[in-house]
Amino acid sequence: MPKIKFKYKVVDADKAKYGEGYAFKSLSKKDYNSFNPKVLGLGDISRDGEYVQALAAVFDLEGFTSFSNQVDSHLVIPEFLQRFLDWLFAELANKFKEGETAQTVTVWGKLPFFAKFLGDGILFLWDTIDIDSFNDISNIVAILHRINCAYETDFLSEIERHVSKPPSKLRCGVARGQVISVGDGNDYVGSCINIASRLQKLSQLSFAISRRGFDLSKGEFAQTWGKEFTLKKVELRGIGTEELVYIKKKEFETLTSTERRFFKSS
Repeated sequence: MPKIKFKYKVVDADKAKYGEGYAFKSLSKKDYNSFNPKVLGLGDISRDGEYVQALAAVFDLEGFTSFSNQVDSHLVIPEFLQRFLDWLFAELANKFKEGETAQTVTVWGKLPFFAKFLGDGILFLWDTIDIDSFNDISNIVAILHRINCAYETDFLSEIERHVSKPPSKLRCGVARGQVISVGDGNDYVGSCINIASRLQKLSQLSFAISRRGFDLSKGEFAQTWGKEFTLKKVELRGIGTEELVYIKKKEFETLTSTERRFFKSS
């Protein structure tokens, strides 16, 4: 959403109405009347939305709030975010690249068609309508998983040379479903986005996948990563009481007995 910029002027208040010493901020009628839904930058909100079969991935930086509360955070946050976003987009682009020539780059499947900054994370959407096979879709998940792991193994040690106590973990939630465009396609809504957002906040886990539309017992993902995941039932607020979710076995094993009670065997 673009920043809303208004030019204010200080004017004296009506003395007969408010007495001495009062003043108000004023702005032109043009600026005043411009405060309407158009400031959201969505375009024509009344137009019919376009449905897209999508895969949603929400990345979230664990501990970003406490990181932002450090002394003189205004000197630290911009540098961290610049380095983090440069790294994240470069990782996605590089891991999707199959090869290149002087003029073109071939990719595995597709790059995301939509990205949105969420303040302490980012949403990516992939259009899955013409992706050829489940292997291609599971390849997207495999890449997301590798990036999720690379934050701690690669990026964290590098960023610690530049900022103090950066977010220690990158969380990721993944879900498939139907999304609908809002306005001119500058934003999207859909249950899979909500599910992905809920999954990245699931207990102390760093990576979770909604079972809906995924079968990790088959295909290339099963051969490479499938053994690392286990299927559990869990309640997702506002979604369902027994949602099937793939989570990492090693992370589940490190949970306390209290935390494990929220997960049921499938």
